[in-house]
Amino acid sequence: MSEFNDFPNTMVITLKEILDGKKPVLYVSRDEEDGMWQFLDGSDELDIDNARIVTIEEILRVDSSLWSLSDLSIGWKAERVDRDTKWLKQANE
Repeated sequence: MSEFNDFPNTMVITLKEILDGKKPVLYVSRDEEDGMWQFLDGSDELDIDNARIVTIEEILRVDSSLWSLSDLSIGWKAERVDRDTKWLKQANE
């Protein structure tokens, strides 16, 4: 299993429905400016009222497939169609 270079208590952005198990993580990105991780559901707009800040350790407990993205570079994103498909990685535009 790969290891994230971030500390387990590194803060990440996700959604309440993902934490509740109601939606899968379908979109992951690392911001170019600060390297902040985002673990989202793939919808086009982020609902601020639904956004949550948790540790990277917490989000990895929610979805263990996220371990495969430990090497995602700053300024890159990964997407998948559903929980059972492979992650596709590419540079953010």
